[in-house]
Amino acid sequence: QMVGDSAAIAAGIVFLYMAISYMWSPRKAFFPLSFLGYALLVTMCCVLIFSTGGATSAFIAVWVLIAVFAPVFGWWGIVAIALPTLGYIAWTISQRPINAEYIGIACLVTVMPLVVGLLAWSRMPRYKKDDKNRSSSRTVESIVGQSDSVIAAITDGVIAISGDGEIKLINPSAAQLLGWSEDDALGLNYKSVVKLINNKNQSIAEADDPIRQTLTTNQPTATSAYSVVTNDSEKTFLAHINISPAGTEHDGVIMVFRDITSEHAEEQEQAEFISTASHEMRTPVASIEGYLGLALNPATAQIDDKARDYIGKAHESAQHLGRLFQDLLDVTKADDGRLTTNPRITDVVAFTARVVEDLLPKARDKQLTVDYKPMPDIDTTLSPTNADRTLSPVLYTVVDNDHLREVLSNLVENAIKYTPSGTVTVDAVGDADTITISVADSGIGIPQEDIPHLFQKFYRVDNSDTREIGGTGLGLYLCRKLVESMGGKIWVESQYKQGSTFFVSLPRTDQLEAQRLLTLEATPAPTPTAPIPEPTPVVEAIQQPVVAPATPVASPAEVAPPARVAATTIPAARRTITVVDRSSDSSHKH
Repeated sequence: QMVGDSAAIAAGIVFLYMAISYMWSPRKAFFPLSFLGYALLVTMCCVLIFSTGGATSAFIAVWVLIAVFAPVFGWWGIVAIALPTLGYIAWTISQRPINAEYIGIACLVTVMPLVVGLLAWSRMPRYKKDDKNRSSSRTVESIVGQSDSVIAAITDGVIAISGDGEIKLINPSAAQLLGWSEDDALGLNYKSVVKLINNKNQSIAEADDPIRQTLTTNQPTATSAYSVVTNDSEKTFLAHINISPAGTEHDGVIMVFRDITSEHAEEQEQAEFISTASHEMRTPVASIEGYLGLALNPATAQIDDKARDYIGKAHESAQHLGRLFQDLLDVTKADDGRLTTNPRITDVVAFTARVVEDLLPKARDKQLTVDYKPMPDIDTTLSPTNADRTLSPVLYTVVDNDHLREVLSNLVENAIKYTPSGTVTVDAVGDADTITISVADSGIGIPQEDIPHLFQKFYRVDNSDTREIGGTGLGLYLCRKLVESMGGKIWVESQYKQGSTFFVSLPRTDQLEAQRLLTLEATPAPTPTAPIPEPTPVVEAIQQPVVAPATPVASPAEVAPPARVAATTIPAARRTITVVDRSSDSSHKH
């Protein structure tokens, strides 16, 4: 009876603990609570076995079943099973005489289940000490309860949103920016608090909602394209928004935003100043460049070699300054969305070949080898007499040719400029959807810490290798803007001192659509023809004699103004018409 009572009490304690743990179990304490429940279960089983005959107990089968699950808890579970077994063996050895059969049974019912458990759970995720970090993922609930003072001190707005769109946390800065109190905003759907509008003052569509995108895809989102409407619905401000997932899918997101209205206004003023200044300075620079060109032309000026050298360097500097002003103008247009595009169907392979050919002299000046993979012998392939020597792929896309030429010229020219010696390799490949153009060099390469900033405005890699080459940091930024305007993307792969490879990806147009567009471009537009004016009744006037009017002549007041009549009835060009009166020999000229 006492054994039964002890077993019932132990089972009741274990059941009560398991029920409480199931109903209330913080994620960060999941492992210790689970292991404690397993330890209580092991203890209960030990009490039952020891109270009912030890190695000959009927509850040995329960022990075997429990021991199989020990490896789930890693070494903690194995120790929880091994300690009672060693304790029982030690107690058996302390008895006289020693019962070797009991010792063998204890070892067998412990070791065999552990081996089976290790084989069964070896490929399953086990709870280890390090798993505390994994089990306590960065959900919204865990973030809300941590670092409250730090979040409250952040000057940017911070909002924690659950997987179902409910606001779980809003810091004082966010409440102030949005015009809400913290208590009123908590528990509401984020759409009621964070109201986003586009540049046309229209509410954004569901598909464009950056918060919904991150909740759906569990991928971070950043944008500066939307304004936020405050609670009083009268004030708005342009916001830079960063949204990061708070853990695994459906765990929620963390939104960080700030007011960039004044920053945007300053950038607009700077862009306007740069655009105006660049435009005004282009004219004198073009004049300087033109006059220097005339001075270098033997047909217009006679100068000695020393002066020619000086003027040649000045001419190159003027050309460089002109390109800089043009880049500044293009950058301001790209930032303001004023880039004009003229998309047309383009064969990327042939187009890239022409760009590479134009830059071959610069490569030869540095004794570099240029390898254009679709046309290995580019010097002879492009000539009419050898046009059939190489079969190159045909890859069509619809882009602005001027933009594509500027991007490719910049990339190839940079590859030549930053390669002291070696090879520049250009390639164009495609699949069903995209065309990828790559420009690889064996030059100085780019340090890893500079790669994330490489396509930013005015950013230049600053080291001993680049200081002597020079540059403004506008070229790659402009390339990114132009590629994005064509619906593509640009990126780089590089290792310092081992060269770089720049990639440009563009949407591909299939062959049938390309041929249709080429046919439309080749078909001349119909020339509009002017309507043939109706003939004036000159013939009738010629065939009939002139007859004096039968009615009396009207007074001057009754006659319409001559100017008005001339404007409506008389052609602009005056003509002399001879009217023949067949009833007489006289003729009248009007």
